[in-house]
Amino acid sequence: MKIRKLEGKEEMLACHHVISEMYPSLDINDYDRQLREMIPHNYFQIGAFEGDKCIGISGAWIGNKLWCGKYLEVDHIIVSSKYRSKGVGSLFLDLLKVIAREENCVSLGLDSFTHNKQSHKFFFKEGFEIKGYHFVHGLDQSKFN
Repeated sequence: MKIRKLEGKEEMLACHHVISEMYPSLDINDYDRQLREMIPHNYFQIGAFEGDKCIGISGAWIGNKLWCGKYLEVDHIIVSSKYRSKGVGSLFLDLLKVIAREENCVSLGLDSFTHNKQSHKFFFKEGFEIKGYHFVHGLDQSKFN
């Protein structure tokens, strides 16, 4: 298995089958549109590959906030169901930490849905702490579950 940064939107689009495991309603056209909007704002992805097959994907942003300075925000970690609980998520975080250090970030952050207890267990094991709440006020309720 190899973990590496994806090079460009086309390579990201080629991994749509993995993204669709977490977001089944995100079709390839909407994914393409969202990537076109996100990439110019410091968004990137890393992928896990077994041979040429993408088996996992993680997206992230580099940003800056007054309360924490420069940081890397993990947008998602998705591992194909057949490959879960085999250390892929930890490998993603290892590479994201390297990228964050190279970018002079002072922290990694992420959001996790309150109902996703399995991810909470994973992130605690990886050394993450809960520092606050992420509040959302949906302006288009059809976009929020």
